[in-house]
Amino acid sequence: MASTHTLETPDGTLYYEVRGEGPVLVLAGAPMGAEEFVPVADVLARDRTVLTHDPRGISRSTLNDPEQDSTPELRADDVVALLDALGADSADVLGSSGGAVTALALARRHPGRVRTAVAHEPPLMELLPDAAEQRAAMEDLIATYHREGVAAAWAKFMANAGFPVEEGDGAPAEEPSEQMLADSARFFAHELRETARYVPDTDALRGGPVRVVVGVGADSGPLSTSRSSVALADLLGTAPVTFPGGHGGFTDDPEGFAAVLRGVLKSRR
Repeated sequence: MASTHTLETPDGTLYYEVRGEGPVLVLAGAPMGAEEFVPVADVLARDRTVLTHDPRGISRSTLNDPEQDSTPELRADDVVALLDALGADSADVLGSSGGAVTALALARRHPGRVRTAVAHEPPLMELLPDAAEQRAAMEDLIATYHREGVAAAWAKFMANAGFPVEEGDGAPAEEPSEQMLADSARFFAHELRETARYVPDTDALRGGPVRVVVGVGADSGPLSTSRSSVALADLLGTAPVTFPGGHGGFTDDPEGFAAVLRGVLKSRR
């Protein structure tokens, strides 16, 4: 059972949830919030204190300035504020997708607060050989959002990322909630660019005190995030760890995902 909390920060309000007891583990997403991590958080809370949260400007975490961009560095600072609120000196961190970029920024920006940072499929497009093409495609889909709206932008995003495009069966799509539309708008207008264009300081990470582990989904072969994960691991001089499922493996197979993560965290250097 999770306890729910809010934390006032200079930029707004952060919503977070705490489960279990034991060593602190942060599960971070972007734009995914706390809700997406519930199944795997419940599993991991059997032997850990698990902290999840809605990232700034998403869902229940509101900003004083809605036009403020969400950068990996600002999200990393938010995680530190949450650790302070929890009274935790340090934590292990699992970040997925944009949250993996948050975890990398956290390891570089606040190395004393992180033991192991697991970056699961970070969308680091600048590390790819076709970075220029990826950058142009990202700018095009952001422009698509401003010109045509959320649905058109998501369709283009999914195709560019390498997700299979399934033909409709004639049934109407589920109507998105107002919150889903607001979060999507926030993502395209104020989060995607800063996240995808982040370039981690791999030399500093490789020589720093934080153990950085790159995770990739077993079923993520066609995805650009699979390629960027392998590129990051190569720069760090490590081999990526395979997690079950695809880009959202923590929802596909919570038990299996948690088992792999537990194994990673036990095998500290």
